[in-house]
Amino acid sequence: MNKPTNPEQAAAIDRIEATRNLDEIYPVLADLRATPGWHKKRASLWKEPRTEFQPLHWSYQVCRKALDQAGQWIGTDLAERRNFLLFNPVGDNDYDTVRTIVSAYQMIKPGEYARAHRHSPNAMRLILDADPGCFTVVDGARLPMQTGDFLLTPGGCWHSHYNEGTHNAYWIDFLDVPLVHLLEPMFCDEFAGGHQPVEVELNAHDWYFPAAKTRPQLAAQPVVDGYKRLVLDTKDIRTMEISYVALAADAQASFRRNTASRVFAVTQGSGRGRIGGRDIVWQRGDVIAVPSWIDYSLAAYEASELLEVSDRPVLDKLGLYREAN
Repeated sequence: MNKPTNPEQAAAIDRIEATRNLDEIYPVLADLRATPGWHKKRASLWKEPRTEFQPLHWSYQVCRKALDQAGQWIGTDLAERRNFLLFNPVGDNDYDTVRTIVSAYQMIKPGEYARAHRHSPNAMRLILDADPGCFTVVDGARLPMQTGDFLLTPGGCWHSHYNEGTHNAYWIDFLDVPLVHLLEPMFCDEFAGGHQPVEVELNAHDWYFPAAKTRPQLAAQPVVDGYKRLVLDTKDIRTMEISYVALAADAQASFRRNTASRVFAVTQGSGRGRIGGRDIVWQRGDVIAVPSWIDYSLAAYEASELLEVSDRPVLDKLGLYREAN
């Protein structure tokens, strides 16, 4: 082999030729940003999925009180969104709820306006408590935000929130920001002037799922394995699957572990759950994180309903979705 004319390459080859054993060649390779596969610091393959993300539970009552308290000092003029990100304590993470999804409680006061922006990640809202007069604007379309409603904001759409009611409004946000962070195609823009004009007012839209429609649809589903499930048609959100799960009073349901990560939000009722090895008691408005490859079960004290947001569509597209035997 002819020696290269590039001085850096020639120097590297001289260092390699000067080594007399493996212990001497390892630091040379490290300087070249190369790792021998037989000498890597940690395993890169394992027999089954594993995750540092933990099963977690957040109380709506507690977080709502904290939002009210913080709302004394922070407004939408200072914070683009008054929200609490529900993070999983993995390393220095203070954002991701599970590996691919972030969830947050958000509050807006009467008369406030959360200014418009758009971004690559998809976003969704589950409305917990809101008076008439609370709404979101998505690409100029005004959509209601009433208690129990669910709304979509597909990636790249301008969106902003208004509260023209008389009480604070509260909801839960779900976004695939962590997935976009991993893949890195992040873009974000602020709307010129801040205020997005309302071009049309709609009570029906592909991105609007009012509770008045979803609850009867869920009730009409058959009971399978102890619960009912309604999968929403959210074709414009290609990274997340959104389902409603209903449990009758005293019903119990166990779910096989699988490779998807998911976040539950309780929309009605109360109950208990075992997520991995952790026991929790949940009620309306609470959020539950179920990382990948975790066994979980739910039991209802009363007739209950939960919203489930999962990254299964991503795994399906990549051929990586799998359930335990």
